[in-house]
Amino acid sequence: MRFVSVPADPGIIRLPWSTPLMDWPDEHLVSLPRGISRHVVRFIRLGGHVYALKEAEERYVLREHRLLRDLNRLDVPSVEAVGVVLDRTTPDGEDLQPMLLTRHLSFSLPYRAVFSQRLRADTVERLIDALAALLVRLHLAGFFWGDCSLSNTLFRRDAGAFAAYLVDAETGELHNDLSPGQRSHDLDTAHTNIFGELLDLQAGGLVPEDVDLLAPADSVVERYERLWAELTEAEEFDTGELHRLDSRIRRLNDLGFDVAELDISTDFDGRHIRIQPKVVDAGHHARRLLRLTGLEVEENQARRLLNDLDAYRAGTDQQGEDEEIVAHEWLTGVFEKVVQAVPHELRGKLEPAELFHEVLEHRWYLSEAAGTEIPLTRATQSYIQTVLRNRPDEKTRLPSEDDLPSLAEIDP
Repeated sequence: MRFVSVPADPGIIRLPWSTPLMDWPDEHLVSLPRGISRHVVRFIRLGGHVYALKEAEERYVLREHRLLRDLNRLDVPSVEAVGVVLDRTTPDGEDLQPMLLTRHLSFSLPYRAVFSQRLRADTVERLIDALAALLVRLHLAGFFWGDCSLSNTLFRRDAGAFAAYLVDAETGELHNDLSPGQRSHDLDTAHTNIFGELLDLQAGGLVPEDVDLLAPADSVVERYERLWAELTEAEEFDTGELHRLDSRIRRLNDLGFDVAELDISTDFDGRHIRIQPKVVDAGHHARRLLRLTGLEVEENQARRLLNDLDAYRAGTDQQGEDEEIVAHEWLTGVFEKVVQAVPHELRGKLEPAELFHEVLEHRWYLSEAAGTEIPLTRATQSYIQTVLRNRPDEKTRLPSEDDLPSLAEIDP
């Protein structure tokens, strides 16, 4: 056997590599829901981390390993490839397929763990929004997916929305830029795959018969095209409308993107201006929060936490103080107090940033009902007892696919 870039943990040698992955004993496996895959996929725990193992032909394993590492380098949302295992054989000398190891994305959900019999329409919209945004980011980075689908995506909660991560790159290609035809091919594939996956869920009784399944498939194309146009299309205006330049940048920031460069040109008489974003980077709010607090969170979570930080700054009359000093005070005196109030046995329910967002939401509802501002400490305890205790554990132990209907009790 050959191990390439695998985790430096002695326990990896003791795993049953000479056994087909389908036949690995339960003692080595972690029970997590899996999406649909053409290959055998299993989860293991090793050295305090959870990894996904996928068995496939060597050319696919090596190619996907390289592509996933490239996507991580480009900071595109995707699972992290940590190694490959080659030259596997059984004790009798029979060849076995190589394996790709990826790090399990904590608090992530395959789409089958989100869709349920009583699925809310806005939850479908949030999933489609996340998938469309992921596809735009991939295309901006020059990545042709080739098999965009719900099955090849993982979703993490993001302050009431979802953030999408690519989980299968074996059909992908990385280019300097994508042609309109390549982007269109990915969109057509996404449309077909999403409609087929929803039909499969409906046939399995996880989606009601009266739900229009074509609408979400159509929606991912529409949402992709709107976002792509906002990020890349040129805009023209008169020199007396320079405020539109600032408005364009603000709209991009609100979408979570930074403008690294603008191509600005004027016509021959200097009366009209044409602007076009040249390079846009995602994660505007997440980068600001990371700089101020050291917290690494999803984009919408960062936006919500920054809003609370700004409210804290105003509420404590510290608008004139250094932003980083106030941010540290908010981090230790507000955010961390909420997170630390959660009992140890419940800390796998939600990641800290999503937990804090839900506490703020719960506090707002309590305050509305009471007609007065409820203290954050009281709202936190109420949330823990009445909401958090009833949620499934989303860190590494999720219900199996057989338990999916029960997920309908929890609002996604």
